[in-house]
Amino acid sequence: MHNESQPRWKQIAIIDDVTPKVHARLRSDPPLCRSHGAPRRHMSSENIVPVDLDYASYIPPNGNKTDGALVILHGLFGSKRNFTSLSKLFMKDLNIPVYALDLRNQGTSPRAKPMTYPAMAADVLHFIHSHRLSHVSLLGHSMGGKAAMSVALHPSLDDPSNAHLLSKLIVADVAPMRAELCPEFKGYIAAMRQIEDTRLTSRKDALRVLEAYEPDPTIRQFLLTNLNPTSSSAEQPQPLTFRVPLATLDAAIPEIGWFPHAPGDGDRSWDGPVLFVKGSKSAYINPHAIPTMRAFFPRHRVETLDAGHWVHGERPEEFRKLVEEFIRSPEA
Repeated sequence: MHNESQPRWKQIAIIDDVTPKVHARLRSDPPLCRSHGAPRRHMSSENIVPVDLDYASYIPPNGNKTDGALVILHGLFGSKRNFTSLSKLFMKDLNIPVYALDLRNQGTSPRAKPMTYPAMAADVLHFIHSHRLSHVSLLGHSMGGKAAMSVALHPSLDDPSNAHLLSKLIVADVAPMRAELCPEFKGYIAAMRQIEDTRLTSRKDALRVLEAYEPDPTIRQFLLTNLNPTSSSAEQPQPLTFRVPLATLDAAIPEIGWFPHAPGDGDRSWDGPVLFVKGSKSAYINPHAIPTMRAFFPRHRVETLDAGHWVHGERPEEFRKLVEEFIRSPEA
């Protein structure tokens, strides 16, 4: 998708709950390297055992925990904490329950294979059923956006008994396209493995290792939010370890760039209202993606914010208003 002559932009990374405070800086475009139209093995939903996802909940004063809930899915190397500020505002402004989830193999959710979008979709549907949620608005960013779209296209939603589950879909800066992720993701995992293998004990040393793979200090700090807490002391320093399963994620990088459906695959589509929020400096949603978006989601619309890939972090106020207006709208 890119060539060396193109200007490239670096998106911000959201560190815990500092979304409004972090600013983007020039460097590169989002790490989506090349789209693919060629067929590839289709991931079956067989042998997928849903896991109980960890989550943060924000319940409105009226005590409603189920109806009209907003469920939020983060991106790769992220967690439910990335949306803390926005989740609180969504709950307050919309007076609805909000649930920010940790996807499998991320944050504090269980470690499980496979790390595929059908598996992530099964987990999210299991969460929705387990918590008896109805008329859900599902919001996902990047990897979480592809997981959210996979939920909307899941065959179980064809069952009339599940018609009440999903009402609206919000996808932040990603399209339902098949693509390769850039090598920097493999580099991040290599750096994290190096930190563990060399039994480093200080964040300062860990940041130094990451510097060889990622020049942006904000991204480096973001990646270190995946460290396990330690009880280190000056007398007895403990080696740093990551809570995410690095080998599983390393093997899953091709799947994370992929998408489990292609136009014409069983003519799958979802006819509910869909809002795509694109970053103007990001190439994830581009003119080539529009026909595919239309095929899967005929009732979609695209809004563009002056941002890179992390639209909700770079433009939190504008993003919040778009999402809230979309959820409030009876027709969307």
